Amino acid sequence: MSRALKLVLVIGAVVLAGLVYTGVSFMGLEQPDYRVVFADGGVEYRQYEPYLVSETVIEQADNYKAAGNEGFRRLFRYITGGNTGKNKIAMTVPVAQTASSEKIAMTAPVQQTEAAKGWRVAFMLPTQYTLETAPQPTDSRVSIREVPGRLTAVLRYSGRWTQRNYARKQAELLAALRKEGITPVGEVQSALYNAPYTPPFLRRNEVLVEIDRLPAAAR
Repeated sequence: MSRALKLVLVIGAVVLAGLVYTGVSFMGLEQPDYRVVFADGGVEYRQYEPYLVSETVIEQADNYKAAGNEGFRRLFRYITGGNTGKNKIAMTVPVAQTASSEKIAMTAPVQQTEAAKGWRVAFMLPTQYTLETAPQPTDSRVSIREVPGRLTAVLRYSGRWTQRNYARKQAELLAALRKEGITPVGEVQSALYNAPYTPPFLRRNEVLVEIDRLPAAAR
C-alpha cells in the first residue's frame, strides 16, 4: 500500500470517528431552547427560555475534572432510575459547569458551579417535565429546580475539558464583555456537548454567563 493511500485512509478514519463520536451523534438529544439575538466576533448573545434541571453540589473536590466526574455519576444515576418512580429519563445536552463565589441551593439542567464548599453540577430535564411532575431523586444530594429565562453571552471553543481551558476561555469572554461595558450577572458556566470519547479537536464546548444587556451595536 502506498504512503499516499495510507494517508487517505487515516484521514478518512478520523472523519468517520468525528461523525460517530461527536455532536453528530448527539444531535437528537434535547437541549435548552434559545435564540441568537446578536453575534460579535466569537461571542454569541442568546436569549434562553426557562427550563428545569437536576443538580448536585460536589464538596471538597480535588479539582474541576474530579468534581465534574463525580457530579455526572450522581446525576446519571438519577436519570437511569435513581428516583422515586424508578423512571428512565432521557439524556440531554449540554453538561455545564460553573465557578461560584457564593453557596447555591442544590437544584438546576446539566451544569457545574464552584460554590463556597465545592462545585455545582447539573443536567437539564426534558421539557415534558414540570416541577410538579419531575421524578424526585432518591439521593438527597440531588435536587430539582427551574432555571429562569435569561440573556447570556456565549463563547464557543473546542479542546480538552480542563480547568486551564475553562479559565482561559472564561477570561476571554469576560474581557470581551468589559470592552462592551456589559456587566455579567452571576458566575461563568462551562457547557460540554459531547461524549468523553469525542476527539478534543471536534468537541463543542462553551463558556457562558448571564448579562444585564446587549452590546450597543445590537440595540
